[in-house]
Amino acid sequence: MSIEQTIEVPASHRLTIDVPREIPTGKTIIAFRPATADSSPDFKDECPLCAKSHTPNAETATAISEGRAMMRGEIPSKLYNSLEEMLVDLDSDD
Repeated sequence: MSIEQTIEVPASHRLTIDVPREIPTGKTIIAFRPATADSSPDFKDECPLCAKSHTPNAETATAISEGRAMMRGEIPSKLYNSLEEMLVDLDSDD
């Protein structure tokens, strides 16, 4: 499940959030990204973080698109509790 909301960050950079009841209790991930980050999925605009013109190569653009799809919940992602757990999974043949 993924819930997304666009908000205005105040000058103090302090936010108070109310979590919707649809989100189960327990650990969760809260992700912040500039609103302009998804406005250019073709990667032709300027980088919103460094304000420098940058066009990633095809492999990087594909990885960014895949990561954004994972964040939106469109494709499944894997979560690990440790580096060792991730490395074991990477070394497996599946």
